[in-house]
Amino acid sequence: MIFLVETEVDKYLQKHLLDWTNEGISICRRYKTTGWQSTLMVVNAVAYLAETGWHHPDLEVSFDLVTVRFTNHDAGGLTQKDLEMAAKVEQLLSWSPNEDRDSALGNPYNKTIINR
Repeated sequence: MIFLVETEVDKYLQKHLLDWTNEGISICRRYKTTGWQSTLMVVNAVAYLAETGWHHPDLEVSFDLVTVRFTNHDAGGLTQKDLEMAAKVEQLLSWSPNEDRDSALGNPYNKTIINR
């Protein structure tokens, strides 16, 4: 497994994952939710991606906040797998049908899950 140097990680985060932070041996993002139901939906969505990609983050869960932290536990540091999984999580959790008014999926009754 190839470790990434800090400058590579920072460059990737600045280009693709602006809301994520480099914590040295991990990358982290905190998602503010609208409450417990939304928090559970976020946790389940992240769990689905993690199991599908066979790369599992550390999660911290509270009433209206989910912290997602990726590191490669086997390798003991950051690898490309961490960045790619974070990008998948970000892609899924940042999607909202109401942001695309031309989308057939738009729903005026849709509740926001993530506070931005």
